This record gives sequence, C-alpha cells and structure tokens, in this order.
Amino acid sequence: MFNETINTIMVGVGGQGIILASEVLSEVALLAGYDVSKSEVHGMAQRGGSVSSHVRFGETVRSPLIERGQADFMLAFEKVEGLRTCDMLKENATIIMNDTEIVPTTVSLGIGEYPTDVTDRLTGMGFNLVLVDAIDLAIKAGTFKAANVVLLATLASFLKIEKDMWIEVIKRRVPQKFLDINLNAFALGYEASNT
Repeated sequence: MFNETINTIMVGVGGQGIILASEVLSEVALLAGYDVSKSEVHGMAQRGGSVSSHVRFGETVRSPLIERGQADFMLAFEKVEGLRTCDMLKENATIIMNDTEIVPTTVSLGIGEYPTDVTDRLTGMGFNLVLVDAIDLAIKAGTFKAANVVLLATLASFLKIEKDMWIEVIKRRVPQKFLDINLNAFALGYEASNT
C-alpha cells in the first residue's frame, strides 16, 4: 500500500480512450483498497481536441484535481499534449508517453509547426521519460484502439498493485467483443515494460 497520495494525469486528444483508461485505473485503485478521486476535462474531444483526466488515490483523497507541479505520473497519449501539460508534474516525475504524433489542424493548415524535439525537451527538464510504441503493440494485439490499455500496462509496472487486479477490472470494464484484444494489449504492454 502507498502511504502518500499518488497523482496520475492522462492527456491526449479525443478518441484515444483516455476516459476508459482513467476509469480502469480508478477502479483498480479502489479494488486495491485505496480512496480514489477522478476528474475529467473533455474539451473538443469529438473533434480531436485536448482531453485530460486526473486520477488520485491514496489513504485519504480530498480533491479530484491535481495541483500544478504535483503529478507523480503522466500518461501522454500524444507527444505534444504531454509537452503542453508537463507543468503539472513533480520534479523527477515519470512520463509514460505514446510514441505517436497526431498533427493538429493548425499544423495541417500550415498555420503552426509540430515540434520535432518533444522528447529531448522533456528529458532536458529532468523527467523520467518512458517512450512506448503503444500503437504497434496494440496492433499486434488486434487493433490500434487498444493503445490506451498498453499505456495502462506500462503504468501498472510502476505501481504496487497486483497484475491480476488490472486484468479483473479490464474484464469488467471492456465490452465482451473487445475483451480478448484488450487483454492481449495489456499482456504485451506489461511484458514490454518489464524486459
């Protein structure tokens, strides 16, 4: 059991499964006996806009929102969203980042540029950056849409919560027709993060 509150922020764009990932993490923490609080910001989720979710768990959690500079972990489903939100992290926090770039409309229209040095900038700030080819592993599991579960599996390798609890919650939360793919995605992500 953790004595202190663990703060995890998940960031990305609409359609990447951030809300499901935050629900799974919250339920796993509850199953492990923690007090849990969760908050979501959907933004323009249906149009590929920014989405974030805060999940806090520990002995007693009084607020669902993580204060700036207090997140222990970030799951960055997209690189620029991770860079944009890094001010939420503690010094030496861990960023589990999907090695994927989703080009925003402004870049597509030639109005802006997508930064090419996101990973260098984040490691230069002192964060523990874990790059995960979540899309590739998800495709191996059966669909790119399971990348969220691959990222959760990577987070699971950092947390002191039994692997079986994660699997139990995935079985509860994922529709039956997608269950095998998501269980495979979790297994592939967990194995990759422990090698």
